[in-house]
Amino acid sequence: MVAAECHAHIFMDGVNYKKAAAAHKNSPREDLIREHLAAYQKAGISYVRDGGDPYGAGVLARRIAPEYGITYRTPVFAIHREGRYGKIVGRAFSDWKEYCRLVREVHRAGGDFLKIMTTGILDFAEKGRVTSEALTREEVSAMTAKAHDVGLSVMAHVNGAQAVIDAAEAGVDSIEHGNFQNAESICCMAEHGTIWVPTIVTVSNLLEEGRYPAETLAWIFETQKTGLRLGFEKGVVLAAGSDAGAYGVLHGKGIREEECVMRKILGKEKEQELKERLAAGEKKIRDKF
Repeated sequence: MVAAECHAHIFMDGVNYKKAAAAHKNSPREDLIREHLAAYQKAGISYVRDGGDPYGAGVLARRIAPEYGITYRTPVFAIHREGRYGKIVGRAFSDWKEYCRLVREVHRAGGDFLKIMTTGILDFAEKGRVTSEALTREEVSAMTAKAHDVGLSVMAHVNGAQAVIDAAEAGVDSIEHGNFQNAESICCMAEHGTIWVPTIVTVSNLLEEGRYPAETLAWIFETQKTGLRLGFEKGVVLAAGSDAGAYGVLHGKGIREEECVMRKILGKEKEQELKERLAAGEKKIRDKF
């Protein structure tokens, strides 16, 4: 079993985003954070990489996580362009000067890495649609270079084949989610040694929920299975992360479900190789982040 949760949001609870966010609005709720850390401890997880939040929850989690035998890494907050997707996990910039200011702020606050939002999220009601316009290749390249200049690795929230290509070629260290890919984008990640954290369970856990159109969810899940199989075949560096805290994905439990769904997609004959590949990806995450 993997020992790391490579993509989590400690301030969310996997049940009700609005309620969870409201709980931390005035100041991070230590009792809730401890509850989630205890869930990771119970699941045998010793490393958690957070995806950021605007409340300081990840910073508090990092401080108390050693009490649970957990190494916790956080970007403090994620960074997105004003008017695009990302407000729920961080802060916005409207121009280059403001972006640089936010990078400096993350660095001064002791951020372990930088997280940038280059696209929106999946539209669960419409096949193949990603909410929010993607950043340009030039923007992603400049943002990544700036982070690397100050010694911060880059976690990039990305969906869509062209956006994945742009991020991989820009030199981001890890691509999170990476839905709606094609052979070119998969090969691009492999070529650049980009770590891919697919977070498949965010969709697979919704399949029987009735929350979104079943046909659309099934179609999205099929694209995820195709992408994972091709990524595995092409030698993409894979790491397991569940997007824990997202709806239907519980802390501690989510990463085990992610691991399980990856095994099912690839089949029993590839189980040992998957175990080895995920261990290698986990090590690379730990080393870089």
